[in-house]
Amino acid sequence: MAATQSQAPAAGARSAESLIDIVRGLLHDLPGLIGDRVELFSLELHRAGIALVKVLAMTVVAAILGVTAWLAVWSILVGLLLAAGWHWAAANGLVVLINIAAAVWAVRRARSLMKQLSLPATRQHLMVGTGSSSRLTESESASHEQRAVHEHPAAAA
Repeated sequence: MAATQSQAPAAGARSAESLIDIVRGLLHDLPGLIGDRVELFSLELHRAGIALVKVLAMTVVAAILGVTAWLAVWSILVGLLLAAGWHWAAANGLVVLINIAAAVWAVRRARSLMKQLSLPATRQHLMVGTGSSSRLTESESASHEQRAVHEHPAAAA
């Protein structure tokens, strides 16, 4: 039994010593581990930056091609209207009116979406001391759900 007691402190000392060695080894390797991760992060940021530039360039190319296709469609429509006997001014006027109506619709839609950029529900929820309940009433919740379904019909399915 005495032999067991003499071995126990030695085993405890050994585990404490090995724990200290493990901590020392970890502290010794820590800068390398962090450096490797920082290097990986830096390389991925560089790659992401290059990809972003390429995405922006492809977006510009797509926009140019889209605009030229749009102009071609309208020139074909004008040509068809001229072939049908329309005066050139009336044919071009129709194209202009349709484009203005589409532009007005796009601007109104963009303005209605601008309200969402301020994150109104999140800001209201994060307000402290406003005296209002942080939970929506049942009618407000239904109104928010109806708006979400109206604006994103695919989300309702």
